[in-house]
Amino acid sequence: MTGLILQFGTSRFLQAHVDLFLHEAREAGQDVPSVVIVQTSGSAERAGRLAAFSDPAGFPVVLRGLENGMATERRVAVKSVSRGLSTAGGWAEIVDLFAHEADFVVSNTGDSGYAVAPGEASTGLFADTPLVSFPGKLLQLLHARWQRGGRPLTVLPCELVNRNGPALRAIVCDLAATASASADFLRFLDQEVVFANTLVDRIVSEPLQPAGAVAEPYALWAIERTPGLRLPCTHPSIVLTDDLEPYERLKLHILNLGHSVLADIWQRDGRPEHETVRAILADPAVNTRLDAIYRGEVLPGFSARGMEDAARAYVATTMDRFRNPYLDHRIADIAGNHALKVERRIAAFLDWAGTPAPVLSSIVSRQKATA
Repeated sequence: MTGLILQFGTSRFLQAHVDLFLHEAREAGQDVPSVVIVQTSGSAERAGRLAAFSDPAGFPVVLRGLENGMATERRVAVKSVSRGLSTAGGWAEIVDLFAHEADFVVSNTGDSGYAVAPGEASTGLFADTPLVSFPGKLLQLLHARWQRGGRPLTVLPCELVNRNGPALRAIVCDLAATASASADFLRFLDQEVVFANTLVDRIVSEPLQPAGAVAEPYALWAIERTPGLRLPCTHPSIVLTDDLEPYERLKLHILNLGHSVLADIWQRDGRPEHETVRAILADPAVNTRLDAIYRGEVLPGFSARGMEDAARAYVATTMDRFRNPYLDHRIADIAGNHALKVERRIAAFLDWAGTPAPVLSSIVSRQKATA
């Protein structure tokens, strides 16, 4: 397969998820494009990570956990990534690669990665200087690709945003309208660019320096079928589905909701700064509180939506993942952007389920009161 995969985001998650899948597919004999990782934040702190991505020896991903009740640990040198670039210093090269060589875009730009500045694209779509936001930069790059006669492209967003592909497409199209983009370019966006709807699921507990990560064995990349969709590889952890919503609801409103409940307890109770998920659940009182929320508030909501059996099984799997004795998943990391996460994970569940949930409702109310 010719071309490249441009990955927007240097996160440890992508290193231990998408980049690992691509490496394993290549090791299995598939013709997989190389990955060029693009740093969108301009953070000087990650300059060492960008340099490490160019090491032909790859970067380490360590998978630790329980599989079928047995302890397992596997270390992989991931070699799917060829190099790293920054929009702060390598923008012209990124534009050229995007316009001529990219066949796939992967992104994970954080919980606020789709936020755009008011009037951001009002100055037009010229790509001389990158716009502030990720959607703005993506629009500029797509416009440059169209101007240079670029071929079709598949965008595979991995942000934890409900219907992330359609959401990103809508933001990009709104920015294009703000920039008074031509009808021909809008037609290119509509007909030649696929914004896939995807869901990622893997706990990546800690980074390794200068690049690499420690993660659990469990992994899922669910991708919704859509006309024109192409994938860079096949992999046992990649699932194609006609309907992504059940996967989204289970992950967002059980695993991620549970994380945010624990973060709320951690903050309100003034618990130890470096406490992990495993450690907080070793406290019987906290374990009982989370169990009560799952049994008394979350499962009834899924039951009302006809998903009781799937939700009950996923809760059991989630608790096993939370108690993984080999991962140090810090609550402080989970608590970042807590208010936004509460809105997406808990408030959205309450709206969707429509069943009584007094404890979850109190968490949402407190967040709104402090906003």
